[in-house]
Amino acid sequence: MNWDQIQGQWKQVKGQAQQKWGDLTEDDLSVIDGKREELVGKVQEKYGCAKEEAEKQVKEFEASCNC
Repeated sequence: MNWDQIQGQWKQVKGQAQQKWGDLTEDDLSVIDGKREELVGKVQEKYGCAKEEAEKQVKEFEASCNC
C-alpha cells in the first residue's frame, strides 16, 4: 500500500499504527492525521531513535499495512 492510500484511510489505519507503536496515544495519532513526516517525527520522539530508524519502521509499516 502506498502512503497516499494510507493517508486517505487514516481513520481505519491508525488502529494498526497504535498496535505497532503502542506508545503513540490517540491524540498523537489524531495530530499525525496520516502525514508521513509527522509519524516519523512522533516515532523518533516517543522511542528515542534516529530519524533513519524511524523512517525504516514507517516504511515497514507502509509495506505491511493491509487496509
